[in-house]
Amino acid sequence: MKALAPYHFTPHPEPIKLDQNESPDDVPELIKVRVMQQLAGVAWNRYPELSPAKLEGKLAAKHEWPTAGVVVANGSNTLIQALTIVAGLGRKVITVAPTFAVYAAQARLLEARLIEVPLGADFALPSSALLSAMAGGPGVLFLANPAAPTGNLYSAAQVEELIAAGADQTLVVIDEAYAEFAGADLVKLVARYPNAVILRTFSKAFGLAGARVGYALAHAEVAQEVRKALLPFSVNPWQVAVASALLDEEDLVSARVQHVKDERARIVAALAAMPGVRPFPSEANFVLFRTSDPAGVYERLLAAGIVIRRQDHLPGAAGCLRVSVGTSSENDAFITACRSAVEPQSLVNGGAR
Repeated sequence: MKALAPYHFTPHPEPIKLDQNESPDDVPELIKVRVMQQLAGVAWNRYPELSPAKLEGKLAAKHEWPTAGVVVANGSNTLIQALTIVAGLGRKVITVAPTFAVYAAQARLLEARLIEVPLGADFALPSSALLSAMAGGPGVLFLANPAAPTGNLYSAAQVEELIAAGADQTLVVIDEAYAEFAGADLVKLVARYPNAVILRTFSKAFGLAGARVGYALAHAEVAQEVRKALLPFSVNPWQVAVASALLDEEDLVSARVQHVKDERARIVAALAAMPGVRPFPSEANFVLFRTSDPAGVYERLLAAGIVIRRQDHLPGAAGCLRVSVGTSSENDAFITACRSAVEPQSLVNGGAR
């Protein structure tokens, strides 16, 4: 335990914050007021519901999913931990690399056998290697789709091959934290397979990263096991109220998602036009891009008041940086500053791409 490193994040005070894949827009003031008025009528001396039944019912209706299979928790990270306990403890945890760090972190913390399979060229899904890893006994496979931190989307056929191969021995968890920005999901596919689970979050498209609300869509038997691994009374009334309120604001959420998708395309096009820069296709609310001088570009952006995320330490991501999609003005500032930031490397490389 002492040898394990904790989850690490270094905050920066820069005014333009594009490093954590958050929504660029806060919850509107009118919705905040409505939620606070609702909370004024809640007895603060009483425990919350053991599980938030009304919120789970709304999510079941949204996804046309049986209510018994919806599990709301204190963030999807908590559900990753619970699923590791349920399906990986004393077994194995399989994932790809690079990917969301919490999958491997929880496997190590819980002393499950961890298998990290490197992604292929241009972050392609290593299907054959994953199938081989799954064949060696029971466990759980975590797969972010759209992928993080790479942003690419695996096809339904690729994912279904893995789920079908898992059958009775591998629980396949599809983490769809960024699904709204992809305009596609695998909910209907997962509904056909008892060994598959969908994870979702309110932190991205709904703009509720501060509320820490996530949920799983699972078959009833799996959902029952997941609930056993969750701490009781862990979802509080504010989380339930604000998540429920945003579920009722479909037009607002859809408009904000479309803004992110439009701005994402603009950022990709701008980066592609910069010498020595290669953006990767993204179906998420961020863009991963490669440069020959990631440290220098990162520091020059910091000096310009813009913080993004270095990813060049990750396996297969040499030279890579990641920028979250911000407001239009934030994205303007990033694009302008990034052009200046890559100029020194362009001069060194003779402008070659």
